[in-house]
Amino acid sequence: MSATRLFILGALARRGPMHGHQIRRAAQEDRTELWADVKPGSLYGALHRMAADGVIEAVRTEREGNLPQRTVYAITDGGRVEMSALRHAMLRDTRLRPDPVDLALAYTDDMPRDEVRALVQGRRAAIAAELDSWQHIREGADPYLVGLERIAFDHTLMRLAAELAWHDRLLEELGAQG
Repeated sequence: MSATRLFILGALARRGPMHGHQIRRAAQEDRTELWADVKPGSLYGALHRMAADGVIEAVRTEREGNLPQRTVYAITDGGRVEMSALRHAMLRDTRLRPDPVDLALAYTDDMPRDEVRALVQGRRAAIAAELDSWQHIREGADPYLVGLERIAFDHTLMRLAAELAWHDRLLEELGAQG
């Protein structure tokens, strides 16, 4: 499954034909790198591959002022089929991705508990800061969110809150063993 492909197809389906810079700007405005596995820098290469695959097509080239020519892409019928398939696959995917912290914790037997506790406290503080940042982003984005975007945003907030709760439990366990 490719989040980048779904983002491009979805953007073209929702907003109509766009050139790569407009798609990249949409990804930056949506801050997709924060909530989806979409890196704005990967979009141009994906556009070329997707055009070669026939899921998008070049509909024209444009030039604004002294800027280089830009190819404007549109989603094809095959792209709409792929978008639907990707969307369905992602909505059905329930796999919980492994977190490397679990593996690292399994190999802390030879570490002093104070050192492990300090590292976990640092992780907890970083996650708390990330949650705070997301809450501010959510507040600023709220007037511009449409459809199910609000609940998708809340999904990230709730996942971060669950991470904080787990870290609190881990710190309690580390305190009990210390």
